[in-house]
Amino acid sequence: MKESLYLHIPTYEELWYRRQFMEDPATMSYNRGYDLDFDRYDPETGCIAFPKEKWADWYAYFIGQEPERYYAYIVRESDGAFLGEVNVHRSQDKPWYEMGILLEAKYRGKGYAAEALELLLKHAFEDMGAEAVHNYFEAEREAAVRLHLAAGFTVYHQEKGVLKLLISREEYFRQRRS
Repeated sequence: MKESLYLHIPTYEELWYRRQFMEDPATMSYNRGYDLDFDRYDPETGCIAFPKEKWADWYAYFIGQEPERYYAYIVRESDGAFLGEVNVHRSQDKPWYEMGILLEAKYRGKGYAAEALELLLKHAFEDMGAEAVHNYFEAEREAAVRLHLAAGFTVYHQEKGVLKLLISREEYFRQRRS
């Protein structure tokens, strides 16, 4: 039986969950070893520290900023458990929105990512009026590649092992009609 999910904009007090998974080596292992320009990034674990003194600025930047930015937790309807996060934000120099999706390690491989991505795309296209949504990641992340292709993304560029994927508004609505 497929679990129902929904997206929930966290309250300030619920940022404990973001801190928990951002500082979890199993969840953040996909970041390990990269040269990332994030404050408090640990290249050995992939973790990005999210101390409480950073919460207020982060919250003001991400929450309540539509249509520029949207951030939400992925929540399992049956028990209210937080499973991860999604986000989408308008690109500074391209005619699309950049997106991100992150499931806590213990929830990966259970089918949650497909529904979470579907919910994020629905919000981006139907509520925010996005013309296109873009994502990029390493080609070796096979599950992420399959997930995005199944959702209607197309690979438009590959270089140095990184895939760049895009889904247009037209493609999103075409798939929903068929």
